[in-house]
Amino acid sequence: MFLKIKNRVERELSLFIRELNRNYSLSKLSPVLFSNIKEFISRKGKRIRPILFCIGYRGFSKNTPPGLYRSALSLELLHDFMLVHDDIIDKSDMRRGGPSMHVLLNKYIQRAKNLKFKGDDLAIVTGDVMYAMALDAFLAIREKPERKELALKKLISAALHTGSGEFIELLLGTKPIEKISKKDIYKIYAYKTANYTFASPLAMGAILAGAKETQVKKLFGYGMLLGRSFQIKDDIIGTFGERKKTGKSNLTDINEAKRTLLIWHAYNHCDRKSKAAIKKVFSGKRAGKKELLKIRRLLSATGSLDYARREIKNLLLKSERIIQSLKMRKECRAALVKFSRQILSV
Repeated sequence: MFLKIKNRVERELSLFIRELNRNYSLSKLSPVLFSNIKEFISRKGKRIRPILFCIGYRGFSKNTPPGLYRSALSLELLHDFMLVHDDIIDKSDMRRGGPSMHVLLNKYIQRAKNLKFKGDDLAIVTGDVMYAMALDAFLAIREKPERKELALKKLISAALHTGSGEFIELLLGTKPIEKISKKDIYKIYAYKTANYTFASPLAMGAILAGAKETQVKKLFGYGMLLGRSFQIKDDIIGTFGERKKTGKSNLTDINEAKRTLLIWHAYNHCDRKSKAAIKKVFSGKRAGKKELLKIRRLLSATGSLDYARREIKNLLLKSERIIQSLKMRKECRAALVKFSRQILSV
C-alpha cells in the first residue's frame, strides 16, 4: 500500500512542478526564484509525510476525493521549506544529493559586488515562498469546508510546533550538558520530528475523512510515539552509521554537540573522568577526532546504545497497542504496523 501511494504522490509532484509557473507566475516574478524552487522540490525523497496523510484519510474513508494527492503535497512542501531554513542554521552544504538552497543562491550572486545580503538571505525568503505554496496546495482537496478548516489548523499547528522545536533546540545548545534532562530531549523530539513528520500528517488525513475526534486523538498519539522512536533511531544512525549510507561522518552529531538521548544517558552513567570528557566536547570547545571517538566509545561502554534501542522497542510496542485499538480500515492499520516496524529496525 505504501509503495502505491508513494508512486501516486510522485506523479502528483511531477504534475505540480510542471504547473508551477502557470499557477504562481514565478518566472515572471523572478526566473531565479522559479528555477531554484523547481530544482529543489524535484529532488528524490522518502515522501513519508504525504504518504501518511493519505493513509490517515484512506483509513477512515473508502473514497478518494479529487485533490487528495495534491493536498498531500502540502506536507512535502512544508518539509522542503523547513529543510531550506535548517540547512542555513546547520550550515549544511548538501541536501538530497545536491547543493543546499543557500549554496545555490550564494553561487548565483558570487560575482556581484557590494551586496548587503548573501545567498543565505535569499534562501530564507525562498523558503517563505515555499511555505505559502504548501498552504495553497493543501486547499486542493474537495472535502467539507469544516473538515478542511480543522485539518488546515492542524497543518499550521505542525509548522508552529516545528519552528518552536528548532528555537528551543538552539537555546538548549547553550545549556550545560549536566543540566540537560531526558524531558528536555523528548520535548525536542516531539516538536521537531514527531509532530510534523508523523502525528500531524496522519491526523490531518483522518480529520478530512470525517473520523471521530477520539480516533483522531488516538492516531495523533500513535504518530507522536512513532516520531520519538524514529528520532532515537536517527540519532543512532547519525553516530554509528556508515558514511557511505548516511552521506556524512558518524562523528558529525557529536562534533556539533547535539543533545541526544544517547549523550544524556552516557553522561548520567559514566565516571567522573568520562563526564569531564563529555563536558569538554559539549562546552563548545574545539575537539579533535581522538576526543570525538572517545565519546562514541563511551556510548557503547555505558550501555547507552542498548538503552536507546530498548526505548525504541518500548515506544513501538505502545504505538502498536494504539493502532490495534483504532477503528480504521484493516488494510491501513496493517500497513502502518508494517511501516513502523520497518523504519524502526535497529
